[in-house]
Amino acid sequence: MLDEILEQVQKGTLSVAEAKKKLATFEDLGFAKVDHHRKKRQGFPEIVYGEGKTAGQIISIAQALQAQRNNVLVTRITRDKAEIVRKSCPDFSYDETAQILFWKEESGSEENSQGYIAVIAAGTSDLRVAEEAAVTAEVLGSKVHRIYDVGVAGIHRLLSHAEEIQNATVSVVVAGMEGALPSVVGGLVSHPVIAVPTSIGYGASFHGLSALLTMLNSCASGISVVNIDNGFGGGYNAALIHQLVQKGEKRIENTLS
Repeated sequence: MLDEILEQVQKGTLSVAEAKKKLATFEDLGFAKVDHHRKKRQGFPEIVYGEGKTAGQIISIAQALQAQRNNVLVTRITRDKAEIVRKSCPDFSYDETAQILFWKEESGSEENSQGYIAVIAAGTSDLRVAEEAAVTAEVLGSKVHRIYDVGVAGIHRLLSHAEEIQNATVSVVVAGMEGALPSVVGGLVSHPVIAVPTSIGYGASFHGLSALLTMLNSCASGISVVNIDNGFGGGYNAALIHQLVQKGEKRIENTLS
C-alpha cells in the first residue's frame, strides 16, 4: 500500500495532501480518533463499542473505518440505533441476538478458513453473550461451530458433541448460574478454553459474580477467563489464537513444500 501511494504521488495522480491523509495512522473526527493503524499492529481493525455513543457518532466512525477497507464491528448496539445507522450505511448487517452491527469486505476467501472455533453455551439464556462471541470471531475472519444448550445439568448433551469440540482450535465456553461448564470442557480438550461468565442466574449468583469466581478457581488447566457478559472479549481472544494457529500451519506447509 505504501509503495502504491508513493508511486501515485510520483506520477502526479495523487496530491501530497491526499497522500498524507492516506498514510495517517489515525483520523481525528473531533469526538473520536479512529485508529487506522491498528490492523497492522494487532492483526484486526479497531472495534467500536456502541453503548454510550450516538447513532451519528457511530456512523462517522464506521464510515471512516469502511473507507480504509477495514471490516467494521460495532458491539452493544440496540436495534433502534442500528436501524438509524443503517440508513446511512445500508450495506451493514445487524445481528439482534448478538447486538452487533457489522460490515465485511468481500474478499473471496477467508484468511483463517482452516479449522474452526467452538462457541459453547450452557443454556438458551446465555445465547446473547454466546452470539456476541460467535459473530465477533466470524467478522474477524474465523469459522465458528456453535454448540448450544449443553450445560452440566444434562452432561450427555455436551458429550454427544465431544469429538466436534476436541477438533476445534480453541473453545469459547459461555455459562451463567454456577459457571461449571468451562471446567468440564477443559477436562476434555487439549486446546485453550476461554471462559465467559454471564449474569444469568438467581439472587446468589450476584449478577454473574458466582460464575466468574467458579471459572477463576477452575481446577482444569488451560482455562482463561474474561469479564462477566464479555462475549466480545471471548470471541476476539479466540480469533487471535485461531489466527496464530493458521500462521503456524502455513509456515509448516511452506517449509515442507
